[in-house]
Amino acid sequence: MEKRQEIYRGKAKTVYATDDPQRLVMHYRDDVSAFDGAKLAKLDRKGETNNRINAWVMGKLAEAGIGTHFVSLLNERESLVKAMKMIPVECVVRNVCAGSMAKRYGIEEGTRLPEPIFEFFLKSDALHDPLVNDDHIRVLEWATEAEIAQMKALTHRVNALLKPLFANAGIDLVDYKLEFGHPLDDPQGELVLGDEFTPDGCRLWDAKTGEKLDKDRFRRDLGEVIEHYREVGRRIGVPL
Repeated sequence: MEKRQEIYRGKAKTVYATDDPQRLVMHYRDDVSAFDGAKLAKLDRKGETNNRINAWVMGKLAEAGIGTHFVSLLNERESLVKAMKMIPVECVVRNVCAGSMAKRYGIEEGTRLPEPIFEFFLKSDALHDPLVNDDHIRVLEWATEAEIAQMKALTHRVNALLKPLFANAGIDLVDYKLEFGHPLDDPQGELVLGDEFTPDGCRLWDAKTGEKLDKDRFRRDLGEVIEHYREVGRRIGVPL
């Protein structure tokens, strides 16, 4: 597999074409950002840490029969993934009230929810990822009714798998975001999970102390960001 030109550069990852138009190389950089890019930094070992955590999580999902774009780990910072046509919405699941939900509804952060709450957000940095509902997505043709149902069902399947997996490691899976799309080699097929699952895109708290183990350490200037990312990895069994 030959790595070729850069085709996309996000906040923390760069995507490269390969000699196979249906496969891409996802490169995890050491960049970290918050507040839609208003706060930026570089953190040593972040790229390799997230790459390995994501590969491990994607492997667990694949074992459970949940389709993902992940193909294989290439090296410390890079993974081979399927080229995708992504749906421009984020699927968020909340098991504990935190972050924007706590602010939006005036609920105390840390309030445990009797069942998971699912939310859709439009993926748009310029608009600060606004909350949207099924009708917005369907009427504005970001996704079909069938795709909306698939995204919800797949997200709840992911939650049912990962929540106890993290709990067994002494970690509360507070909330997280997922993104879905169709692989270019199966554009009419079922949706599969794209993007990544790392401490950048979820909230993870120590189950006993409530200590934050995720990107909130960067957002809130708590320090030792990567040390806590790597602790998450070690606890769930990621070889780091």
